Amino acid sequence: MINIIWLALIILGVLTATVTGTSAEITGAAINSANAAVNICLGFIGIMTLWSGLMKIADLAGLTRWLAKVFAPVVRLFFPSLPKDHPALGAVTISIAANLMGMGSAATPLGLKAMGELSRLNKAGDIPSDAMCTFVAISTAGITLVPTTIIAIRTQYYSRNPAEIIMPIILTNIIATLVAILADKFFSPISKRG
Repeated sequence: MINIIWLALIILGVLTATVTGTSAEITGAAINSANAAVNICLGFIGIMTLWSGLMKIADLAGLTRWLAKVFAPVVRLFFPSLPKDHPALGAVTISIAANLMGMGSAATPLGLKAMGELSRLNKAGDIPSDAMCTFVAISTAGITLVPTTIIAIRTQYYSRNPAEIIMPIILTNIIATLVAILADKFFSPISKRG
């Protein structure tokens, strides 16, 4: 379905450019935007390499396991169905901790591992469990204490104070996470009836 939507948008854009006579400007803007996207991605390599390396060192030093133990009581509040010593609890906790540290792209493989562990506990087959839905809601909203990706973009574009956005982002993330958790708790009983 999404492919059809994208195709329709592209066709509509080409037709509009042809009718309005702005094909050259749109083509130039598309090429410039593609070049800017490549430059932004290249700028991310440094920050993502740094955070991925730090996360690997933290993992080897036992910091991730320590973080998992520290956050485990809080995580257990949201995932009461998980067995206490099951690898799923540790995987979920580490993934949430990685999101807290602003390691969005580096946290993705951790989130996939956590979802795999949650899937092993799921007895319903293709129907996601409550724990899986809660994990998706929390991960998608993602509280981030250090928004490294946005700071990296602002640094790349010579912002005078690239970190000045930290507090508004933290507040927005807290609100988004609370809304995600409330929506998860609200819709969970509804989905069981339907």
